[in-house]
Amino acid sequence: MNRAPGSLVPYRSERTSPVTIRSASGPDLPFGPADTPWQKTFSGLRVVDGVPQVTAPSGDPRQLYMEIPEVPFSKVQIPPNGLDERQYAEAEGLFRRYVDSQTHNFAGYQVTSDLDYQDRLSHYLDRHLNNVGDPYQSSSYTLNSKALERAVLDYFASLWNAKWPHNADDPESYWGYVLTMGSSEGNLYGLWNARDYLSGKLLLRQDCAGEAPSVVYTQALRRKGQSPHAYEPVAFFSQDTHYSLTKAVRVLGIDTFHAIGSTRYPDQNPLGPGTPWPTEVPSVGGADGTGAIDVDKLAVLMRFFASKGYPILVSLNYGSTFKGAYDDVPTVARTVREICTEYGLDERRVYHGRDRDSDFDMRSGFWIHIDGALGAGYAPYLQMARDAGMVDDAPPVFDFRLPEVHSLTMSGHKWIGTPWACGVYMTRTGLQMTPSRSSEYIGAADTTFAGSRNGFSALLLWDYLCRHSYDAQVRLAAECDGLAGYAHDRLLALQEKLGIDLWVARSPQALTVRFRRPSDAIVRKYSLSCETIHVDGEARAYVHLYAMKHLTRELVDELVRDMRQSDAFPDSEGCGARRWAGIVPALAQEDTAACRSGLLRAPVTGTRSR
Repeated sequence: MNRAPGSLVPYRSERTSPVTIRSASGPDLPFGPADTPWQKTFSGLRVVDGVPQVTAPSGDPRQLYMEIPEVPFSKVQIPPNGLDERQYAEAEGLFRRYVDSQTHNFAGYQVTSDLDYQDRLSHYLDRHLNNVGDPYQSSSYTLNSKALERAVLDYFASLWNAKWPHNADDPESYWGYVLTMGSSEGNLYGLWNARDYLSGKLLLRQDCAGEAPSVVYTQALRRKGQSPHAYEPVAFFSQDTHYSLTKAVRVLGIDTFHAIGSTRYPDQNPLGPGTPWPTEVPSVGGADGTGAIDVDKLAVLMRFFASKGYPILVSLNYGSTFKGAYDDVPTVARTVREICTEYGLDERRVYHGRDRDSDFDMRSGFWIHIDGALGAGYAPYLQMARDAGMVDDAPPVFDFRLPEVHSLTMSGHKWIGTPWACGVYMTRTGLQMTPSRSSEYIGAADTTFAGSRNGFSALLLWDYLCRHSYDAQVRLAAECDGLAGYAHDRLLALQEKLGIDLWVARSPQALTVRFRRPSDAIVRKYSLSCETIHVDGEARAYVHLYAMKHLTRELVDELVRDMRQSDAFPDSEGCGARRWAGIVPALAQEDTAACRSGLLRAPVTGTRSR
């Protein structure tokens, strides 16, 4: 029964005698698994002077939030008294079945869902592990996994050809840490480091009599003869870059070439004088291309700003989000070096003061960051597979073999596979911007982006790497590369049989295949990632699948079968019911014949063929 706000509502507490409370402002909506009016969900301990001391709902969350049919929101709403055992079992059961079902068909995102940590590591779910502070410093906060974190970081330093182990006194040795957020955090930290490095931020130690020494964060002063833009870094990244880069430059206040060009040089776009500046560096072939950055156009843009004295900050993709593309890191690194050398930005002095004899640091006038969220996790093994003759080709070099690479990041939940987001950030010790002071509270310098860091993530990465040798990972990388090729071939064959342009494409060595978006039901069943790409004035709705370690040929075949149905592409031209009625049976017969002849591998129960 609905009651007006402020009216009296009878209520029975579990622990006390019946009480009467006055309704808080807001509607008396059904709430929780029992559809109890919200005002009746409180115990007497949460009521003061007849009024609940919390806000009432201003609207019905069940109507406002996106619906998940398998998990009705009413079943998982949390009343002030919580859920009883029966309600909890029902709610958790619904959620568990939903997650298990979606996990079985999960094909559209670059994460690994084939996980097996539970038997070995469930003990630690009842332990608190917090890796607050620098990974290489001891801390009074002893409930941490830093010993395992350091082992994980050494592993990746070796894999990425950095100098290891970390040595605080060796500027060429690596420094890094295990991320809590994933590569979005690594990108944010890398660009933060780059901004401070290129903009001339300095950390100076001050010793005052009778006081503890302190470190002061200051700005280098521009010297006579230096460009007025000497400490104004300008950022470059491609149109296929992950959206976290756009967020990062906004949060950090880093100007992109588009922002500076549009405001200070509006008619001087070097790619087309008098035309608007592009918002990002174009990719090869434009929107319909492979997704790799156009190095020639990047060079033109960089030269424009380097000639005016701007420091250059380049972020490159190594396994881009939608197309899985690899930027040509060696060619970009060489191009950046050549242009910066031409304009005196390859190496420069950053002075601590205005005096002629002032101390100075030697720094490069450029920074290259690698967003290797996916690619940095498996490409080294794919390169090993190529060298062993197991695959024909592999992505280009991207790591610390290139002296121009300053930092890189990788997500642990993608190639390796973890229950939650995590990752690794790495740079060289000499490039690290040390924090302004150590934290006496935790007993260690907090050189990382976050304060508290998830110590369980380092444990998960350590566990995986301990149980997967180089040889095993090389085989896995080769198998996934082959599975991506299999999916590409199956979709091309479907496209030919249907006589419909499904826009099937796979970028070189990518683990993803993109194609025309099918019906919403298929998109949801397989969790296919969607993106609209404008090609020659046409807005094309694409999806993609990723050949991660959990994907099988059987699941690819099932997806292809689903896309033969008459309602699979409701927005496609020429897909009328009559046409489909003739196509579908013919395709089914051809698949059966192909399996019998060995052209297609028939599904085998209990196996995971790739």
